[in-house]
Parts: sequence; C-alpha cells; structure tokens
Amino acid sequence: MAHRRMTVLAMGLLCAMATSAFGADRHMVAAAHPRAAEAGLAMLEAGGTPADAAVAVQTVLGLVEPQSSGLGGGAFALYWDASERKLYTFDARETAPKAARPERFLEADGKRMKFWRAVIGGQSVGVPGTVRLLEVLHKKFGKRRWGDLFAPAKRLARDGFEVSPRLAASIAKARGLDRFPETKAYFFAADGAPLAPGARLGNPAYLKTLRALADRGADAFYTGDIAAEIVAAARATTIGPPTITAEDLAAYRVIERSPVCLDYRGRNVCGMGPPTSGGIAVGQILGLLRGFDMAALGPGPASAHLIAEAEKLAYADRARYLGDSDFVPVPVQGLLDAGYLADRAKAIDPKRAGPKADAGEPPSRRGWRPPAGDPREGNGTSHFVIRGANGDALSITTTIESGFGSRVMVAGFLLNNELTDFDFQPTREGRPVANRVEGGKRPRSSMSPTIVFEDGAPVLLIGSPGGSRIITYVAQALVAILDWKMTPQAAVAQGHGLHRNGKALELEADTEAAGWAAALRVLGHTVKLRPLTSGLHAIQIRDGALTGGADPRREGVVLGR
Repeated sequence: MAHRRMTVLAMGLLCAMATSAFGADRHMVAAAHPRAAEAGLAMLEAGGTPADAAVAVQTVLGLVEPQSSGLGGGAFALYWDASERKLYTFDARETAPKAARPERFLEADGKRMKFWRAVIGGQSVGVPGTVRLLEVLHKKFGKRRWGDLFAPAKRLARDGFEVSPRLAASIAKARGLDRFPETKAYFFAADGAPLAPGARLGNPAYLKTLRALADRGADAFYTGDIAAEIVAAARATTIGPPTITAEDLAAYRVIERSPVCLDYRGRNVCGMGPPTSGGIAVGQILGLLRGFDMAALGPGPASAHLIAEAEKLAYADRARYLGDSDFVPVPVQGLLDAGYLADRAKAIDPKRAGPKADAGEPPSRRGWRPPAGDPREGNGTSHFVIRGANGDALSITTTIESGFGSRVMVAGFLLNNELTDFDFQPTREGRPVANRVEGGKRPRSSMSPTIVFEDGAPVLLIGSPGGSRIITYVAQALVAILDWKMTPQAAVAQGHGLHRNGKALELEADTEAAGWAAALRVLGHTVKLRPLTSGLHAIQIRDGALTGGADPRREGVVLGR
C-alpha cells in the first residue's frame, strides 16, 4: 500500500475530513503531532518494533508538544508481545519524593493550598518515570539500536521546528509560564511576547540531553549531571516543602503490573490498574452498560443518558476506592465483579436521570469506607498508539500533568506538577484520605490506555489525554466502535457527552452532542455546554488491515504503510 498520511486537523475544527478512514496493512502510528508520527513511522520502516518507535515518538513529542508530555513526566503503557501472545502493562507514574508528607499542600493555617499556588514551582514535581519506561520497553521488546532512536528528535532540536498553532495558543494562555527565567527565555520572544505560530524554535539544551541519553541510556537522566540539574531546579523554585533528591531519582523504578480486563459483549477490554483509575473506571462503565442494547440505540440523547448514568456510578466508586494500591487496599476484582456491576446497573433508569451517585460496596469490601477526594487533574497529557509489522502493539498515555507542568524547565525539558494529582486534604472525617500525599507514593490518575482483544488477539488500540475526563472520552469511543460500528476516525471525532458525578452532564459545544441538550434536560439532567478537547488516537485491526483515527481537536495524525 502506498505511503499515506491523514490531513492535519487543527485545534477544535470538526470538519468533514474528521470522519474519513485511514488505512494501512503493515504498520501504523497515531500520535498528537505530525513530526512525532513521522519519527515513529521511520523507526517502523527501518524494521523497528512499536517499542523502538515509542522512543522516537516520545522524544519528539517532548520537543514539539512540550505542554503535554516529555522527559520530565510519567506514563502508563500497555504492550502486546505478539511472539509471546502476552499483554504487559507498565506503571511509570511519577512518585512523591521520599520526604513528602501528607500536609504538603496545606498552608500554615491548615487550609488547602490554592491549586495554582501548588502547581507552579518545585513543590509540585514528582520523580519522573517516562525516560526509564522508554528504556524498559526497548530492552524488553526493541530491535533497533538504542542510540539511533533519538535521531529524529536530535535533528529537530538542532535545526529547529515551527511552533504549531496549538503550541502558540497554549503558550499565550498558560498561567505563570513566564515565572522562571529559563522557561520564559524559551517560550517567549525577547520583547516578552509569547511565541507566535510559525516561529522557528530550536533547543540546544534538549539536544545535549538527548545525546547523553543516546550514549548512556536512562542512567544519564537518573544519575549524574541531568539528575543534579533536576534537583537544583526543583529546590530553587519551591515555595516550601522538601523536594526531589538525587536519591529519589536514582531509586526510581518502572513497575510491571497486572492488566485490568473486563468482558464486553464477547471482547476482552484491557487497561491499566492502580495507581490509575482509568482501567477500572472504563471497565465499570462498559460493564454497567452490558444490560442495555446500545447498538440499537445508536448515538444520540438516549444513549448519552445511559452512558452518563453509568459514568456517575463509576466515578462514585473511583472517588471512594482508587489510589496507589501499594499504599492503600484497592478492591480491583470486586469493582469489576459481574454480579456487583449488574446490581449497580439496576440504579440506571433509561427514562430518568438519577441523583448524584454514591459509592457501592463491592465484594470483599462490604462496609469498607475510606474517605477519598477527587483532586483536580490537568491536561498536560498526550496519547499515542502504534502497531508494528511484527504484530506487536502499544497503547501509551504520557503526561506532565497540567499544561506545561510545574513551569520549571531544566536541561531543555519541563518538569511535571504531578504531585497536585494527590488530594490536598490528607484526612476527612478523621480518617486518612486514600489519595493523600505520602513519600514514595504514586498519585491517582485517570489515564486509560486500552487494548481490546477478540479471540486472544488485539483488535483495537485506543486512549486519550484530558485530565479526569479521559475515562469518559475512552468509554464513549469504545461504545462507538464496538457497538455502533463507527470507524476509528468517526468515533474519535464525534461530539462528547459525559458525567463525572458532579453537578452537570457536560456536552461538547459546537458539535452534534450540543443538540441533545433539550432531550437530556427533559430526562432530568442539568446540562452544561463547554469545549471538551480530548486527544483520542486509535488503531483498529481487522483481518490484517489497519484503520486509524486521530482526534481533530488537536494536531494529531495517522501514518502507516
């Protein structure tokens, strides 16, 4: 098949091209920026695996889409090894420094710190995991020489690249991005104006970092000069509590965890378990919908209502039970138990919106009620999917938390603000909050990288950025592809309707979903119209053919051969 590329669809324009399908028959990459997808495809064309391509994609994304992910952040990855016929899941979530305490984000008077006061500076920086993850993936599944995988990013860092419309808009609206000199010098012109679309931007410091990684592997990041720079930058910009240390960086480890899977109409939908809530919550939503004929309903207000009611129940359980399972007990199997979900689904009335949902009592946790909050989650996240000619497949969500993370820049990349994904309030009703800050702990996430299987083989790779809404974006797209038989492109481009068990059902403004508002209000919903900027990427695999989809709300593309 000829080398083809999907047209870049910029920043919220849901145009007719968004519903077209893009196909290939050997290998495919769907990523959030054309340069990143090109880098990944080049590695696949050279005989590399999705693990090889992931190194190229991520190092380029960290350069051209620095507001969303990068070397200073973390990730969750699902990897299908076709030769072993085995699904691996890797937790590369950032961790709290060993010295972190539950009161980290409380002011001297005991009140919660304001969110943006907590975000900007070294106090919000967790120990990054992305670089170690890339090395783990390459060592286990890669075929190409490690140093060669950095070539696309090194070339762009050396020669420069054009600032995209989305990056320029993100710079212009980012709060506090000019707070620290190194960050300001990179993202703003000499006159103080934010960089404009089309501006040429090189990154010599990032090039130096990439060279070190190519030569010495991930140890060049977690020990030595780069580690020292990270520690110094975090200390210099913190507003109070102890920050990351050289020991924290040297001790960081990627954790291989068990997949979280649920049967949905004969397909095995697999995701990532704690510390992300994504795999469990997406599984719960689908499990709650199993008793409804979603295929017959099709997209529209009736199905949006059912999905919203299922989401309310899932988010109630998420808020109550989910946290880092290495620190708090999480009833994973109980939350996905078929009988439990069938019982919970009885609360869904197809003709009327229910009240705000309460958490249930899954098997093995009857009467267990640890209070837990639902912290704000940012949008400094990206997702990409890759399928290799050898049959290997990768679905990975990667993040620096809020757009531009902590605003602290070091060695050419931004440091995350992942610690603000912890609950700021360490206790509630006299009990410890499950997602409170603790040294060495990983904050709860909503990231939902997903792979769907039929007859033991992957048929769909999908995921999205979007903070705490990630779960809803992925769940709706899964229903669209699996029940409504939409192409991946149509599914990722459709207007969003979602409910996070808050005050309102959210509908995406200026899409077909906005037209469902009146009917949903009749059903008793409070409805809010707003922009909902997902960044879904998907690859469907059918009879050896690959069909991809890239979310038109961002700058992603699908590339393949």
